[in-house]
Amino acid sequence: MIRHSQTVSINFTGGIVSPGQLLTILDIAAAARVTQVRFGLRQQLLIEIPGKYRQQFEEECVRHQIVFHAYGTAPNITSSYPAAGIFINESWLTEGIYKDVFSLFDYTPAMKVNICDNRQTFTPFFSGHINWIAAGQAHYWHLFIRFPKSSRLFAWPDLVYTNNIGQLSQFIESVLQQQQSISNDALYTLVKDKLEYAFRPVTAELELPPFHLPYYEGFNRHENHYWLGIYRRDEEFPLPFLQNLCKICLETRTGQLYATSWKSLIVRNIAPEHRRLWDYILGKYGINVRHAANELNWHVEDNSEDALILKRHIIRHFDNADVRTYGLCFSIRINPGNNCFGSIVITKQESKTKSRLKGLQRFDIHYTQDFNPNSGTLLPYRTGVAKEHLGPYITSLCREFYENSALTDPLLNYVAGQQTVISTTQPEKEVHQCTRCLTVYDDTVGDPGQGIAAATPFHSLPEHYHCSLCEAPLSDFTAITATSLGWLAGAQD
Repeated sequence: MIRHSQTVSINFTGGIVSPGQLLTILDIAAAARVTQVRFGLRQQLLIEIPGKYRQQFEEECVRHQIVFHAYGTAPNITSSYPAAGIFINESWLTEGIYKDVFSLFDYTPAMKVNICDNRQTFTPFFSGHINWIAAGQAHYWHLFIRFPKSSRLFAWPDLVYTNNIGQLSQFIESVLQQQQSISNDALYTLVKDKLEYAFRPVTAELELPPFHLPYYEGFNRHENHYWLGIYRRDEEFPLPFLQNLCKICLETRTGQLYATSWKSLIVRNIAPEHRRLWDYILGKYGINVRHAANELNWHVEDNSEDALILKRHIIRHFDNADVRTYGLCFSIRINPGNNCFGSIVITKQESKTKSRLKGLQRFDIHYTQDFNPNSGTLLPYRTGVAKEHLGPYITSLCREFYENSALTDPLLNYVAGQQTVISTTQPEKEVHQCTRCLTVYDDTVGDPGQGIAAATPFHSLPEHYHCSLCEAPLSDFTAITATSLGWLAGAQD
């Protein structure tokens, strides 16, 4: 019996696709009666093909040399490439180097591979099985292996040279497919015995930047051009809209489109004179932009309407309670084993009964260590939570994040730092004070009443000088520092 529909994935290596290639795919999908498509967490295109048109779709893909896979059978190579030049600047990992790395993969990975700049927070670092992160030294990479069906993360002891990334990834994948329980040391020893590659020893642990999610939607100015981020609340992109988007790109010579790990699409290098074209197409198809930030920072497993319903329910609570979520991101796992990226993680409990009643479903709430979404350590917060209680509990957890972040007052640290700079870069200002009436002689001002000009040092005062208030002689003045009077050194009104 033929299934009613089947979801296929078309991988865009590193999240890059040319408008021409995407248009060809969309035209094939349209002929198969597809009306909307989705982008997946692994920066790939997801298409649900009606069963009666499946053979036609496959034949057309083969004819146009479009490689497709049954969903879940060929995880894409994801990367931080979409962020290069707009969220990442001044890095040795240029767009050209990304493409050089992608070309090293002359095989189709069966495991998840991530390729990321170490200075970005846009693309998850460790959501793959084989995770490459650019090192501080140009053309060298940290390697972190997350073992399949496990949260075990192994930091490779070597920094690997760029040209060896593809070869080493393929060899490690072949080992893990046969020995998933192999120990870290055994894996490292096996690779070193069987494979030669250029490397440097890791001498310091990798330091990743604190997580914050850049706002990735809407029109944004960058240098002399615009970039446009498109997000869909229901994850569905109308197929005619994307077809026209590709046509605008081809007409305006926009050479690349970028699928992100947040199931959105980015168009870059939009010339100011072309913006009216984009405004027109967004309006024509009713594509809204500028959604709230607390709606954009979610990782929801692919093709899960139940997860989307849960997300909407929690966001409505956020809106009503006016909850701040900056610095956090959330993930929902409905199906066991799904590895979503998030600092706060909601997982559906496996039902102990056969009942399908939604009201009986229960959820567990976890958070990552230090609320760092790249951490593999999940800490329990609440278990067995009903849907209607998720919003209040997660709101409390968000507040806990900010309370922990506020333990050290950054304003106090800043003021202390500024005073340290002043004290270390400027000498203490010295003034002289009358011991009888505490009147101060400041050589910056002088004493105009006695004919003493500004900038006259104390030791240059005439012997007959006296206190302008009590007429005490010079011998009754003593040297003190300005800060002892509560002044900031060198500050003058």
